[in-house]
Amino acid sequence: MTIPAHGISGTLKVAPIIRDDRKVDTFIEVNERQLADLIMITSGGYSPLETFMDERDYISVIKEGRLSDSTLWPIPITFDVTFAPEVGEILGLTNAGRHLANLTVTQVFEPQTPIELLSTFGTDDPAHPGVAATLSRGSYLVTGPIALLAEPNIDVYGHYLTPVESRAIFKMSKWKSVVAFQTRNPIHRAHEYLHKVALELIDGLLIHPLVGATKDDDVPADVRMEAYRVLIDNYYPKDRVLLATYPAAMRYAGPKEALLHAISRQNYGCTHFIVGRDHAGVGNYYDTYAAQEAFDELSQDDLKIQIIKFEHSFFCKKCEGVVSKRSCPHHSDHHLVLSGTKVRQMLRDGTALPSQFTRAEVAKVLEEQYR
Repeated sequence: MTIPAHGISGTLKVAPIIRDDRKVDTFIEVNERQLADLIMITSGGYSPLETFMDERDYISVIKEGRLSDSTLWPIPITFDVTFAPEVGEILGLTNAGRHLANLTVTQVFEPQTPIELLSTFGTDDPAHPGVAATLSRGSYLVTGPIALLAEPNIDVYGHYLTPVESRAIFKMSKWKSVVAFQTRNPIHRAHEYLHKVALELIDGLLIHPLVGATKDDDVPADVRMEAYRVLIDNYYPKDRVLLATYPAAMRYAGPKEALLHAISRQNYGCTHFIVGRDHAGVGNYYDTYAAQEAFDELSQDDLKIQIIKFEHSFFCKKCEGVVSKRSCPHHSDHHLVLSGTKVRQMLRDGTALPSQFTRAEVAKVLEEQYR
């Protein structure tokens, strides 16, 4: 179903729930990543995709960073299986015992994994979580029309919105401009600073935490959601902020994933998107501002959403507030900078997080989880 709307193709490709009584040839229990991709495709979050990529689009994406029709698309979205089904077979996609969708196979092909790894992640190091996930997939990729039979049970955190729903809320709220913030971590004072600087110029803020598959050592989604709620309740203007879950899987693909995040937030109806330091990065695989530089290489027609770039921000003891290198003249000795690894270690050790780094209400949520 095509819904006219502002988006990368001017429309949202949304799959309505239908009845499909055809006999299923093979049932497949989808994994967490496949479920996330299925949700993003059928909800319109990955519009203009209407199903998993065929070989032509797959090859075009890993070699050119675009779909075969030249539409900007940085990362392959494919469905892998461990066997080679026949063209025409109907695959029943299930999750936790629920029959969610049928995929009618129109093409079966083998991935070009070495090219895909370097194109998507810039590395083939199996220690990279995205590389590891790609190397562990099945030997065949399939595509075909998707018949959505049931809504996936993903609103476990109480804040799930489809792109159609988020656009409706923006319209009802009379927000002519909306800035999206992607996160897979609890929001700390530096993030809050970015949000509030943006809100000085933009009508509404969509805090859009990713709740799909992540690394094992990332803070669990339910804990993060509670941290977001207490932060918004105490420190944000309620009429200008919307908290909604982003059901995509995390690929840790740095610059390429930053592009995908921008495209999908455009589909959700946002006019602006925040890109900070090391967006969607992991370890030391990407330069600090590689994600921001990826947007500099695009043509004017590639994206409708506008990118807001922020440099690294931190609490300066001399300035007595959160600042960035653009506004703070003081030596780094005066700066409080804590990495995610350091924060997790402090939480495991029972060390209180400093108020200059995170709000007390957020620290309490995190400390209770790790305790």
